Amino acid sequence: MNKNIFKPVLALCAAAVMGACSLDEYDPLGTDTSTSLTEYEKWYGMQTKCYEPIYSQLYTVVDFMSVAEAGTDLWLTAKNSDNTKELFYYESLVPFANKYWDKAFIQAYTALGTCATVIKNGEKMEQTDAVKTLYAEARFLRGFYHLLLTTYYGPITLVNHSVEDGADLNPKRNTLTEIYTSVINDLEFAMNNLGTTPYNNNRARATKKSALGFLCRAYVQAAGQGLTAPDGTSYWDKAANLAADFVADTEAGGSKYGGYLYDDISDLWASNNNRTNKEALFVAAGADASMDTETWNNANAGKSKLFTLFYWNQTLCSDISKITSDKQNYFYGRTNAGVFAPSKYLLDLYTPSWDKRWENTFQTSFGGFSMQQPEWLPYSSQSIKLSPKVAKLYGISLSMANKYIYPYADCAALPSTSGGNQYVASVWPKGETSGDVSKLQKPKNVYVMDYPVAEDENRIFLYLSKEKMTAEDKVNRIYACVDIDDLFDETGAYLSTNVGNAWAGKYGQTNPLYQAYPCLNKFQWNYEGVFYGSNLQIKNGDVYIMRAAEIYLIAAEAYQKLGNGGKAAEYINKLRARAARPGVTAETYKLSNATEEDILDEFARELCGEHQRWALLQRHQAFRTQLPKGNKRAAATYRDIHKWRPISQTFLQQIDNAEEYGDNGYGTTAKSGLEGFEQ
Repeated sequence: MNKNIFKPVLALCAAAVMGACSLDEYDPLGTDTSTSLTEYEKWYGMQTKCYEPIYSQLYTVVDFMSVAEAGTDLWLTAKNSDNTKELFYYESLVPFANKYWDKAFIQAYTALGTCATVIKNGEKMEQTDAVKTLYAEARFLRGFYHLLLTTYYGPITLVNHSVEDGADLNPKRNTLTEIYTSVINDLEFAMNNLGTTPYNNNRARATKKSALGFLCRAYVQAAGQGLTAPDGTSYWDKAANLAADFVADTEAGGSKYGGYLYDDISDLWASNNNRTNKEALFVAAGADASMDTETWNNANAGKSKLFTLFYWNQTLCSDISKITSDKQNYFYGRTNAGVFAPSKYLLDLYTPSWDKRWENTFQTSFGGFSMQQPEWLPYSSQSIKLSPKVAKLYGISLSMANKYIYPYADCAALPSTSGGNQYVASVWPKGETSGDVSKLQKPKNVYVMDYPVAEDENRIFLYLSKEKMTAEDKVNRIYACVDIDDLFDETGAYLSTNVGNAWAGKYGQTNPLYQAYPCLNKFQWNYEGVFYGSNLQIKNGDVYIMRAAEIYLIAAEAYQKLGNGGKAAEYINKLRARAARPGVTAETYKLSNATEEDILDEFARELCGEHQRWALLQRHQAFRTQLPKGNKRAAATYRDIHKWRPISQTFLQQIDNAEEYGDNGYGTTAKSGLEGFEQ
C-alpha cells in the first residue's frame, strides 16, 4: 500500500470545529514543494481530500455504523452483552464516555471545513470543464456531510464559510429549515452539473446518480421533520416525483441518471461485482491500483473492518470447525469482535422459501476450509472424522460417528505487491472428496451457501435453521443443527449462557453454539485485491453508501405517506421480484396495498446493516413502536432526548459558548440548545 499523500489536518474551521487549512497553506504532496505547485494543483489536491472521511473512517470502522444502525429494532448485542449497552440499548448513556458519536460528528465536520475552502476557491478558478465538475463534486460533498450531521444530530451549524474567513468560537445553530434548504440547494446543483460518468473514471467520485440519490434522502428526511419546501410543496411529493423519475429512467436503460438494478439479487452481492457494481450510486471505495494517482490508494483507504462487527468467532467450536485461531482464519477473517447480532424481528421478516435475500444477507451455514493450493493446510488434515464424543456434544446423531465432515472452501495464498497475500477462496464441489484442486469451483459469493441445506451435505459443521427441525429432521445430518429461535430467550434477547435455561435442556449444558448467530455477510468479501495480507481484520472492499434499491424504497415510502399505498406497493414488488427464487409466482410475494409497517419492514429486508435504519426510524418517529418489536431492552430505556444523537463533546470543549450551544439534552450542558431550532 502506498503512503498517505496527505498530511493530517488539525486546524479549526470557520464553525470552530475540526477543519482544513487554507489553500495557500495546503500542500497535497506533504512535502516542502508547495510553492512549485500551481493554484489548480493545490486546489485539486484539497478537493480530493474532501472525500477522505468517507473511505478512511465513516464507512470502514465501527463509529458511524454504531450511530447509523445500533439502538434500532434490527440489532442486538451477541450474548446480550453489556459492553456496548450505551449504543444498543441507551443504557448509562453519558456522551463524553462514548467515543462513537463524538468521532462521527468530528469526521463529518472535518470534511466540511475542507469543502467550504474548496468551494470558495473553486469560484475563482478558470472555469474549465474539469473545474466545473470538481466544484460540483464539492457542492455534493458539502450537502452530503451536512445531511449526515443534521440527520443524526438535529439542528447543527452550517459550514458555508472557508477557513480563510477565520474561526468562530461562538457558533450558532441553524434551524432545520435553514439546514435542509442548504443541503437541497447543494444536491440539486450537483445533480444538474455532474455527469453520469465519474471524473477520471474513478468510481469513488460522485456522479449525477449520487446527487440524485442523496437528494431523495434529503427530501424524505426533511419531510419526516415536518418541513415543507420553500415554494410550499410537500417534500414527500418531491421525493415521490424524483424517485419515480429515477426508477422509470433506470427501467428504460438509465440514460438520464445512469441508474441500474440487477435482475437477480445474487448478482448484486457477487464478488466480481463489488468494485464494478452497476447498482451502486455512491461508494466508499477500497484501495485499488487503478486509483493510484488519487487519494483512495493510500495507507488509510478502504481498510474496512465492518465484516468483523457482524460475525461470531468460529474458534468457539474448534473441535468441529477445525478453526483453532482467529488470527489464522483465512476464510472468515479474524472474527473476534462480533457485536451486531440480528434481532429476531429482523430474521422473522424473511421468508426463505421464496426470498433469496435470506442467504444473500445472512450466512447461516458454516463450513471449514483447507489451504491445499498453497500447501499450508492440506485437504486431508482439515477433514474431520466425527468422534462419538463430539457428535454427542453437538447433538449430532451417533449414527454419524466415524464419518467425515470435509472442508467447504479452499483458500489460496496469492502473492501481491498491493496488500500482501490474497487468500482467495474457491469451493469444493459437494460430493468431491479427493482434495484435487482442479475440481475447485468459483461461485458468485463463497459466503452465500445454497438454501435449503441438503440433508446429505458434508461440507459444513453448523446449520442455523430458520425453520424448526425435529429429531427426525436432524438424524441423517452430519452437521450440527440449531433452530435460530432457540438462540433467543423469552424476552427476545440472545442467550448469555448455556446453563439453567431451555438451551441446556434441548442442546446440552456444554454445547457452545448458543454463542452463534446468523451473520450479515454484506461486508464479507472474497476476491483478489480485497485482502490486507496477514491482517485478517481488514478487507479492502467497496462499501455501498447508497444503491439503486433504496430509491425504489424511497418512492414506495413517499407514495405511502401521500396516501397511495397501491402505488407504493408497485415499487416494493419490483424489488421482491428480483429476489424471488426461480419458479415462484408473483402471487407468493406480491403486495397490493403498502402500509407504513410494510415500508419499514421492506427497508429492513433490503437495506439492513447499510447505515440507514436509525435515520429511517427517526424520520418516521417510529422508535416507540418499532423498538418493542425487535429490541425490548432498548424500548425500556428509550427517552425523547434520544431522537437526536448527543453533540460531540470534543466540539463543545473547543468552543466558548458550549453551555448555550447545548448537547441535545443529555445533561452535560446547561441547555439542550434545541429550543427554537427544530423548525
